[in-house]
Amino acid sequence: MNCLSNLCPVALMVTANNLNNQEWIEKVSSGGAVPYLNPDNCQNGWASPPANIFTVRGPEYLSTRVKIPADKCLLRPLGFDWIKSSTKIWEVLNNPNSRVRKAVEDEFPEGERPFIWAFNMQVPSKDNYSAVAYFVSEEPIPEGSLMDQFLKGDEGFKNSRLKLIANIVKGPWIVKKAVGEQAICIIGRALTCKYFKADNFFEVDIDIGSSMMASAIVHLAFGYITTLTVDLAYLIEGQTESELPERILGALRFSELAPASAVCIESSLSDENQQSSIPTRWWKSLGQGFSHIIHHGSQEGLNAGTVHIVNDIADRDGNEKINNW
Repeated sequence: MNCLSNLCPVALMVTANNLNNQEWIEKVSSGGAVPYLNPDNCQNGWASPPANIFTVRGPEYLSTRVKIPADKCLLRPLGFDWIKSSTKIWEVLNNPNSRVRKAVEDEFPEGERPFIWAFNMQVPSKDNYSAVAYFVSEEPIPEGSLMDQFLKGDEGFKNSRLKLIANIVKGPWIVKKAVGEQAICIIGRALTCKYFKADNFFEVDIDIGSSMMASAIVHLAFGYITTLTVDLAYLIEGQTESELPERILGALRFSELAPASAVCIESSLSDENQQSSIPTRWWKSLGQGFSHIIHHGSQEGLNAGTVHIVNDIADRDGNEKINNW
């Protein structure tokens, strides 16, 4: 739905006048340890790729199965954090030291605040890396729209609808082969997700370590992270005619990230009972025991095609960085 009447009362949106004030958005975008750069040249940085490089379900997909290039993203890119901690990182926006949270509170000390979306990809490794993408709503969310239904829906609804599209733009052949040309998955069916919603933000924490297949692929890719350029798009799957064509919520590109550039933070929550389902000691056995695994990823919701995992699955972790989130 594109109609902006009957606005969702629980989604507090920033006004058009406030959105025209770009200073706070630019501050957040450029304020992380990983710089915000042009999509065509973002070495050790992040960028906002054009939405039309992703294909989504078209208006007649249910009868024709035809996908089309995506239209403009529904959300505006706000920021990216490449962080790590002594424990797995949960509820980033609940952390009082979150730079994004601080920027919003400083810019909007009272009254309406912009509605922030955060997608926290928890990378399975002993250093507990997280790649967190932030987006901001530029328009009020129409009541009854698919976005509104998603925000108000229960965990089952969210798990059945939140979709990820991943493209390896640049990288070694082995990683491209493992991920596939355009990997698509319903995140909540493939991985364990935790959802958090407050008056002015929504966050999903995605535990890649909850799936052995996803862990193996990401662990392989992490060994080459300084050579990779990756595009990610988040969207809500359209399953009825009225929900089509699909629209991307937000898209992100990161390129040639250095593990050493990750900022070391203190997690706001205890992680004693929420450790990765795959212990670090398993990585050695994965590398030795699966010199070439050939599976189709659809059994876990991963549309990755043929997956090759080879002996050089390795843990190449970065050095410590001073806590300066």
